[in-house]
Amino acid sequence: MNVFHDLFYGFGVALQPWNLLSCFFGVFIGTLVGVLPGIGPVGAMSILLPITFGISPVTGIIMLAGIYYGAMYGGSTTSILVNIPGEAASVVTCLDGHQMALKGRAGPALGIAAFGSFIAGTLGLFGLMFMTNALAGVALMFGPSEYFSLMCLGLSLVTYLTQGSVLRGLVMAGLGLFLSLIGQDIITGQARFSFGLMGLIDGVGLVPLVMGLFGVSEVLLNLEKLGEERKVLKTRFRELFPTKQDWRKSAKPIGRGTLIGFLLGILPGGGAVISSFVSYATEKRFAKHPEEFGKGAIEGVAGPESANNAASSSGFIPLFSLGIPANVIMALLLGALMIHGVKPGPLLVTEHPEIFWGTVASMYVGNAMLLVLNLPLISVWVQILKVPYRTLFPLILLFCFIGAYSISANVFDLYVMFVFGILGYALRKLSYEPAPMVLAFVLGPLLEKNLRQALILSDGNISVFLTRPLSAISLIIAAGLLLSAILPFVQKRRSEVIVEED
Repeated sequence: MNVFHDLFYGFGVALQPWNLLSCFFGVFIGTLVGVLPGIGPVGAMSILLPITFGISPVTGIIMLAGIYYGAMYGGSTTSILVNIPGEAASVVTCLDGHQMALKGRAGPALGIAAFGSFIAGTLGLFGLMFMTNALAGVALMFGPSEYFSLMCLGLSLVTYLTQGSVLRGLVMAGLGLFLSLIGQDIITGQARFSFGLMGLIDGVGLVPLVMGLFGVSEVLLNLEKLGEERKVLKTRFRELFPTKQDWRKSAKPIGRGTLIGFLLGILPGGGAVISSFVSYATEKRFAKHPEEFGKGAIEGVAGPESANNAASSSGFIPLFSLGIPANVIMALLLGALMIHGVKPGPLLVTEHPEIFWGTVASMYVGNAMLLVLNLPLISVWVQILKVPYRTLFPLILLFCFIGAYSISANVFDLYVMFVFGILGYALRKLSYEPAPMVLAFVLGPLLEKNLRQALILSDGNISVFLTRPLSAISLIIAAGLLLSAILPFVQKRRSEVIVEED
């Protein structure tokens, strides 16, 4: 029962006034970001990341985590009412959610999305509490070679599971690794790849990079759609509660979606997006009437919405226990912790229990807040959907510039953000995903540190990565994934899956 004693301690941290306010602010902003198409949780977290540097680590992580799982909730609203996903994990919800809305059943669709998200998010937290401690105990036996190989495996999985070409994913991961090497050598202290620019002596800043890639580039992409009008369907509060028949149809999809999302959320590259697609495909296969999918089947809303919220909880497991982010959002959280001087990994729970248990407890509180925010305030979110983007984008750009400048009061960071904004826009137009690049950028210093430590400890013997079992297994799986993607039948199958997802 020690876990529940620790959880009680966590509630003591989470319910402190400042942390409680931070949790509410995070889930509110997250819901707002999920409702507004085109911003996404990564963009919002990038913009608000500098705010967390002036507050305690636990308060900052509580707020950033709230934005993440809050966006999972809010994304269903715009998917159902406007047929535009507020964030990537809600793409699948459009298929049946909007069809339900067109048939006058927007209320039950929004209701089952909110309740399913609450149930899955809460159950996912139980898994987070128990699995993190167990995995952290195993991780204490890891050395530099194991960490290096696990990070290679994580990057390989992210590259393999990225939509589109694996080669493009590798290019983006390689670019991210190169960018992480800019600055001073971690051992000799000599400047490298700075190209004579004083602003690059300390390396490329995480905040200007992500703000440019996700904040500025989103603005540029959405400026192309300024003339488009959104048709917003309406619903009333008393229509939001699903009927007994809706619950009977949704109970098993919620359970299956929770399990699928939790398991895939742990894997690097899995996350909320893939889990929602897998859940939808699973429900269609288990359905008695699969022909109803795409025409307003409530199971097609309940399963994916549960899956993406369960994945948002389980994604914290490898971050907290191993110090390895499972996706780009976890990479941002890793960056925030490292800037605060907190090293995620097997010792986090013992050295910083207030961060781990405070964050876990705050997620219970945040899930309850989200249930209140998503149901009674639905009319408010509908009105927000009508705000024209020409009013929003100047505010987004303003926050980006303030955030990038406020960290070190360095004008050079504004130039960096602008460059990555243009780069992010170009990459998206060319169908290159920025997520592998950001993940590789954040993992790059850790990857290099563990590589060089392993070589120093083994007197430069590179076979250390193959003689240690866990390290060898991780490298073999990583190489197998990348090589298998080259095989013609694997490429054909990946293309078919991507076409199905689109």
